[in-house]
Amino acid sequence: MRSLGRDRSMCAWDDFAQSSTDARSSLAEARSGQIPPFLLLSVPGMSAGEHRICSELWTRDRIAASHAERTRLDFRFDLTIRDRLRVGYLSNDFHDHATAHLLIEALEARDPGRCELHAFSFGADDRGAMRGRLHAAFDGFHDVTALSDSAAAAAVHAARIDILVDLKGYTRGARTGILMLHPAPVQVNFLGYPGTLGGGLCDYIITDPFITPLTAAADYSESFAYMPHSYQPHGRAALGPPPGRAEAGLPDDAIVFCCFNQSYKLTPPMFDLWCRLLDATPDSVLWLLACDQAEGNLRGEALRRGVAPGRLVFAPEMTQREHLRRLQLADLVLDTAPYGAHTTASDALWAGVPVVSCAGDTFASRVAGSLLHAVGCPELIAADEADYLAVALTLAAEPDLLQAVKDKLSRNRLVTPLFDAAAYARSLQDLYDQMWLRRRSGGAPAPIWASRS
Repeated sequence: MRSLGRDRSMCAWDDFAQSSTDARSSLAEARSGQIPPFLLLSVPGMSAGEHRICSELWTRDRIAASHAERTRLDFRFDLTIRDRLRVGYLSNDFHDHATAHLLIEALEARDPGRCELHAFSFGADDRGAMRGRLHAAFDGFHDVTALSDSAAAAAVHAARIDILVDLKGYTRGARTGILMLHPAPVQVNFLGYPGTLGGGLCDYIITDPFITPLTAAADYSESFAYMPHSYQPHGRAALGPPPGRAEAGLPDDAIVFCCFNQSYKLTPPMFDLWCRLLDATPDSVLWLLACDQAEGNLRGEALRRGVAPGRLVFAPEMTQREHLRRLQLADLVLDTAPYGAHTTASDALWAGVPVVSCAGDTFASRVAGSLLHAVGCPELIAADEADYLAVALTLAAEPDLLQAVKDKLSRNRLVTPLFDAAAYARSLQDLYDQMWLRRRSGGAPAPIWASRS
């Protein structure tokens, strides 16, 4: 299954259908631990229930192997009343990373009288501005990079953490082995991984009613902790004036379709739709994130679909500040499926660029839809692929309508909940308070709802 990940990142699609079939077969045969759950998120046709099966299989033997160490550690917890909750965040992304950019303003906006924050970092210190900002936002910053899972879990327990929030899940560099030792009385799956971790690793997953309605509860091992609007935080970073289109290699007088999702999220069915859009919209271009391994393959795929390869424009990696400046040059962001835009979608909306999305039934496919609801633009959520194409075609063909959507988005950015970090921090604290009260009372985890702030 490792080749599945490499092929997707390279957009090498010759065996796309077969690799998806093989993944489903392996899952159906319950081969324990054969498929990394993260890889399955971008396989078309997989349900949220199948994602849970994959996570349960992935963790089954690993949890069994950790049992003896968990017994040896025998963590005990103080559940007495306290003035301030101690919340720990576990990640290797406490530096210039998308997760940090999403979360930083909510961390800074928390009420220090109600919550004491601790970071447990197992990633590199890039000594950058974001790292410094994170250090200032946390009451305690613990570098556990060099520690074993057992020692890191012991560090969490020694810090008397009440709620441990995992920001990685099964993404690159994760250390779920720490969660398996259960060093905190409440453990939470949040932001980094768009799906269930399975295996009882976490008590709650922070989500919202659009992404995971109550009817989806069986597809998750965690109980739902509902934010009142979108589950995803996002602050109000300065945009700065956009550069000229020529500077970005874009045409001045043509529609610029854009997708800055990582290449592994691209699929042949979605690329088919994009090429149909290009064919129907004269002189338009498709602006994609640069990826040396994928660019040649994508140009070849375009040519096979009758689209001139030169109509694909690749954008180099940039700092977040510069990225937000150039993002304003796009006319319309096209979401991917089944693994859709997350940070890239909220960045686009903050930059004033509409996003067309097609929501499926998995967490990973519904994030952009959640963001569009929270910013007051649900009309950009398509019902299916045909509707997705129709919405994008209509906006591209009718400049006045596209401008009206942009104007609406510009008005909504500062008055709708999506970019209100202070309100987000209050709702998040409310969820943590409820989690803790249920744990203290002896109640099992159950769905909870944050109050609207």
